[in-house]
Amino acid sequence: MLSIKELEDLFVPLLQNCINVKELKKIHTQIVKFSLSQSNFLVTKLVDVCDNKGDLEYASLLFKKVNQPNLFLYNALIRAYTHNHVYREAVDVYKQMFTDPKREKNSILPDKFTFPFVIKSCAGLMCCLLAKQVHAHVCKFGPKSHSITENSLMDMYIKCDDISDAHKIFDEMTERDAISWNSLISGHVRVGQMRRARALFDEMPYKTIVSWTAMISGYTRIGYYGEALDVFRQMQMVGIEPDEISIVSVLPACAHLGALELGKWIHMYCDKSDLLKKTNICNALVEMYAKCGCIDQACQLFDQMLEKDVISWSTMIGGLANHGKAHEAIELFLRMQSANVEPNGVTFLGLLSACSHSGLWSEGLMYFDSMRKDYHIEPGVEHYGCLVDLLGRSGRLDQALDIIKEMPMKPDSKTWGSLLSSCRTYSNLEIAVIAMEHLLEIEPEDTGNYVLLSNIYADVGKWEAVSRLRKLVSKNTKKTPGCSLIEVNNEVQEFLSGDDRKPFSEDIFWLLELLSSHQDLTKDMIDIMTEDTSE
Repeated sequence: MLSIKELEDLFVPLLQNCINVKELKKIHTQIVKFSLSQSNFLVTKLVDVCDNKGDLEYASLLFKKVNQPNLFLYNALIRAYTHNHVYREAVDVYKQMFTDPKREKNSILPDKFTFPFVIKSCAGLMCCLLAKQVHAHVCKFGPKSHSITENSLMDMYIKCDDISDAHKIFDEMTERDAISWNSLISGHVRVGQMRRARALFDEMPYKTIVSWTAMISGYTRIGYYGEALDVFRQMQMVGIEPDEISIVSVLPACAHLGALELGKWIHMYCDKSDLLKKTNICNALVEMYAKCGCIDQACQLFDQMLEKDVISWSTMIGGLANHGKAHEAIELFLRMQSANVEPNGVTFLGLLSACSHSGLWSEGLMYFDSMRKDYHIEPGVEHYGCLVDLLGRSGRLDQALDIIKEMPMKPDSKTWGSLLSSCRTYSNLEIAVIAMEHLLEIEPEDTGNYVLLSNIYADVGKWEAVSRLRKLVSKNTKKTPGCSLIEVNNEVQEFLSGDDRKPFSEDIFWLLELLSSHQDLTKDMIDIMTEDTSE
């Protein structure tokens, strides 16, 4: 006669090798046949299989049939719900541990295996109040020091945008692993606190690829592209090879700064590392090439892609549009439709931009209507701005103004600025004044708008108005200094007008004076030769 423990052990290998829920139910039938349906050990194993197969309904049914569920069974069900992102039910099961009416004793106390999953469910629910209640339970019932639980708490507070409480947990930890450091760094990056993130990053004893990538993506997100490239280079110098996420994070910085040489190196690295099979990496490379002016390389890479998603098509259409290749962009959109890829708002933004740069106003209006009628995509302010620019460039200023008046949202400065620019092209003072009135409300200190209006007044011969505007500009506004970027030896240098703080500024000024004097000398020689010839 076998004991209960021996009978339970007989079912363990069957459950370990179970391939689907249908087979699981057959095993469950045998468990019931042997009167083991109240075995917490076997039901826990059954729930674990349900967790792996994603059948939470059957897992819940198994749990409810047990009269006296123990801590292991509770943990298994909470874990199953959390793994499958059913966070509310996970928290409800956790509450039931303390108030289960079926138990002879009033409650079961959670342990270190309970809290990480309950905490993750709280983070998934984004409920700060609930998070603090569970944290109180950790302090009351949990172990005094358990890095997995503490890291889970940090992650929970970070997802609730409570960096202060996450910092408190970090400061009180007796042992910090890479996950602890990376969580807090990522938390500061998440809310845009890059200085504090950098201070933690510099203090971190052992940096992982996650640490470096968090800094790169953080700098890229807030527009500090030079810093993103610096961190990427430092990562390589310490011997850490880029992975998929770090590459996707740094390529937008290359695109914005025009760091083409670094972008090409990344392309070669991805080719050698067999990463070009990744659609997201190819998308980022295509965007980088397009923004760096290498549209042919972008097209070549796009055509070589194994799998193209909507981002791939939209990026390429937008790149062609920005390079004035309107007909190629439209042709690519037709190929996209033939490939049965559903376009999105970005796709139509590229199409409208292509039509705008090539004066295809009727095609632009057609695509704008198609976006709403055929694909049920509601136009955003960017789409309306593109349409206004398209009509304005085509001289249809009254129609462009009507579009602005019909917009369901408030027009932004780019939309009005585009209309004002078109008014300069066609010397339309009446609509220009309307556009300027709105621009004065949105961005009163932008000198470019005043200059445009002044030029329109000059075009129609209203010189008194030109004089008044110029006085107003010189008195009340400040001009933003010009800026240029150049890549030298894989490093991007930024130059601001009037800025002589760079260590090599003196050398640059000396060389410019030399070139200027050489130009003057050349001009004098040409004048002398011309005089001799005329004589």
